[in-house]
Amino acid sequence: MDHSASLTVDDLVAALKSAAEPTRLRILMLLAAGELNVKDLTLILGQSQPRISRHLKLLTEAGLVERFREGSWVYFHISDRQPGGRLALRLIADVDARDDQMRRDRERADALKRERESSAQAFFEAHAADWDRIRTLHVAERDVEMAMQDAIGPGPFKFFVDLGTGTGRALDLFADRYTRGLGIDVNQAMLAYARAKLLHGGRTHAQVRHGDIYALSLADRQADAIIMHQVLHFLSDPGLAIREAARVLAPGGRLLIVDFAPHDLEFLRDAEAHERLGFSHDQVKGWLRDAGLTPKLVRDLDAAAADGADKLTVTVWLAERPDAPRNSVAQSSQQILPADANQGRAQRAGRGAGKFEEAR
Repeated sequence: MDHSASLTVDDLVAALKSAAEPTRLRILMLLAAGELNVKDLTLILGQSQPRISRHLKLLTEAGLVERFREGSWVYFHISDRQPGGRLALRLIADVDARDDQMRRDRERADALKRERESSAQAFFEAHAADWDRIRTLHVAERDVEMAMQDAIGPGPFKFFVDLGTGTGRALDLFADRYTRGLGIDVNQAMLAYARAKLLHGGRTHAQVRHGDIYALSLADRQADAIIMHQVLHFLSDPGLAIREAARVLAPGGRLLIVDFAPHDLEFLRDAEAHERLGFSHDQVKGWLRDAGLTPKLVRDLDAAAADGADKLTVTVWLAERPDAPRNSVAQSSQQILPADANQGRAQRAGRGAGKFEEAR
């Protein structure tokens, strides 16, 4: 089904029947807030895996939810790009959010996400000082950085934002292309290291700040360029983070995403706190379109061209806010709101060298 398609009468009846069951309605409410897998839902709802799997099968067959595989895990979500997803969102919009059962489900889901992301934060705190060295264990970072520089263009950008800034490397890399740079990260140890590194390098036009990647303390449409370098695979809800970045992006502004292509290295979940095992071209382009952005470029940095069989492939995505000419980049406001103290997520790693395609 394409984005403009409508449900047939038979499909509509099947979808309504599928949603008309208490547990399945609870599942729809949870998936509207972010992607979850079967294990997540069993923990949140307190039901057996076979039962949850059966509910998800019925919701998927009815077109209300979509599924995608990531390594050995399968995630489910609601996409408003499909008529079934749009119907699901309309149905749950009228559910009383104050309902005790729904409230408990949300609390359990939030607690589960906090638990997982705290393990990622502990990893970053333990490795803040040698984070750049950890990144070199993968595909050569110089190839990734060259691809990033080529993709985002020469600027100049009045306001440049690096989400999940980590050591502040992107602020340093693009220092000659922006007037003012801001790096945002949830991890205080990373921020302390980044501040010292930027100060030592004389980057007085850049600063870093503690913040939540899901709830940025920035006004709408003010950043001329935003980078998310090796951030998404640490997040439980990458699509939400992309929507928040899009909110901040100025007319004509550019969003650059760098992350891993799909892989099956399950050990990275525990060894390096990876929440997700890479992303396909279409998956990220779908998130970008859902956020109101236009995908412009996709480039794979092929691990086969690098020195080492175990290195991962990196993909670079570039998107733009479509409601202004490209030459208006760097014309937005620089207003910044007070720093946000909310708990968040994000961070980094690096890899790659290879092939590209124009995004469609």
